[in-house]
Amino acid sequence: MTTSTDVKRRTFMRLAASTVAVGAGTLAAAPAVAAPLAEGRGHGRRLVPPGHLGIQLYTIRDKVRSLGFRTVFERLSEMGYREIEFAGYTQGTGPITPQEIRTLLDDNGLTAIGSHRGIGDFAANMEAELDVAEILGMAHIGTANAPTGDRTVDGYLAAAEQFNGFGEAAAARGLKFYQHNHDGEFGFATDRPDVRLYDVFLENTDPRYVFLEMDVYWAFVGKHRYPGFEPVDYVLANRRRYPLFHIKDGRAEPETDSGYSIVEFGAGDIDYRAFLGALAGSGRHHPIWEQDNAAQVAEPPHPVDSLGNAERSAERMLALRAKHC
Repeated sequence: MTTSTDVKRRTFMRLAASTVAVGAGTLAAAPAVAAPLAEGRGHGRRLVPPGHLGIQLYTIRDKVRSLGFRTVFERLSEMGYREIEFAGYTQGTGPITPQEIRTLLDDNGLTAIGSHRGIGDFAANMEAELDVAEILGMAHIGTANAPTGDRTVDGYLAAAEQFNGFGEAAAARGLKFYQHNHDGEFGFATDRPDVRLYDVFLENTDPRYVFLEMDVYWAFVGKHRYPGFEPVDYVLANRRRYPLFHIKDGRAEPETDSGYSIVEFGAGDIDYRAFLGALAGSGRHHPIWEQDNAAQVAEPPHPVDSLGNAERSAERMLALRAKHC
């Protein structure tokens, strides 16, 4: 088994390599304050291609519950969304089967790109989870759970071993297994305050089987709470391991514990032009919009309506262009 000394050594080497790459001309991490949205419009390279705009359904969970998948999918398709990430497979308005969901996706020109499920779901019945993923036609399946609640080096090493098993099972069915971060993964081990837990997980999961979905907002919150890294550097040093991104915006509030508050896309201060622009040449990535509180807040003068947030965010994401042609 990998020791914590090995973890520290490999982490240092990875970060050193990343620093060299940035110094050689790769765009480094963006500042936390974004340029005005209008500057993102123009004739530069599109940063969110129209055919690949995604949404995490947790964002509009209130509408899924009140309107059902059929109406929600119709509305999302009209807005320009094309990829759907699930947060469970029920709608709160009655039973529905995975095959029925697949039919509704197909009817509206939508593709299932991934799904968030609990670690316990995979541990209890991995093959059943993969069966559903295959019916829905998704290429990725994963979890938004932290790898483990044991915030020691050994705890994260054990979690990495478990995720390797999940990932190998998914790969055998042609899927990529992924973990979605929050801010806590960027904290330090309780028994090794010099070791960042995210580094332990990244370095000890098999790159053939375990992938990462970076929630950019939570990564910036992690940077605020646990300084010493830049979110984009992880991606640039491990380009093939990040097929999915949560493009969640945040308004800077440096005096608070989190450093940011969640807002609809384009109303915040995270510089997505720089972040997404840095990924050029990294292969195909899937940008997925998420706003945890879309059912509770709206930017003035708009009324509270999660689908309204979804529509405005889609327009702004599709208008986002690189700083240079």
